[in-house]
Amino acid sequence: MAAGTDPRQDPGPGGPPEPGGATAPPASRVALKVNGAEHVLHLDHRVTLLDALRVHLGLTGAKKGCDHGQCGACTVLVDGRRANSCLLLAVAQDGVEVTTVEGLADPSGAAHPLQRAFLERDALQCGFCTPGQLCSAVGAIAEAAAGHPSHATDADALADPGPVTLTAPEVRERLSGNICRCGAYPRIVEAVTDVVA
Repeated sequence: MAAGTDPRQDPGPGGPPEPGGATAPPASRVALKVNGAEHVLHLDHRVTLLDALRVHLGLTGAKKGCDHGQCGACTVLVDGRRANSCLLLAVAQDGVEVTTVEGLADPSGAAHPLQRAFLERDALQCGFCTPGQLCSAVGAIAEAAAGHPSHATDADALADPGPVTLTAPEVRERLSGNICRCGAYPRIVEAVTDVVA
């Protein structure tokens, strides 16, 4: 066998062998700005952004619901756009800015207007989905303000390149990726429309 081809001598891309002959999984340095704070993590390539937030940074607001991007409980803002953090590999997010529900309040600690509206409208029951609902609503409001249409956008509004008015049907459509198993949808829609009004 030629030098360097013996698998016991060549650790390969996964790193040096661990005790017992197993190879360490590939890992990389990842720099994330989360809720305004810089974090540098050394993460296995298989770690999702959700697990990086919850396990490595202790930010447990984003919830692990379905782990398939279907329930929206893990929704966070990535560079200002809403995303299902369970579907994003953390190493692919190097250099991005992430906002979780913990970062929605202003620096003085005052609650975000949506957080206040959810409380005023009693737009939650068990609260499991609420962090994802809040982050998704923040993203949806920004999308509408930037003029991004949805499937519920009126045809007349499509002709106008300006902001999209967030009516109740618009809010329902834009938040349809966030499931509330308690059925607090009517109050969630009211809370969001209160804020945009």
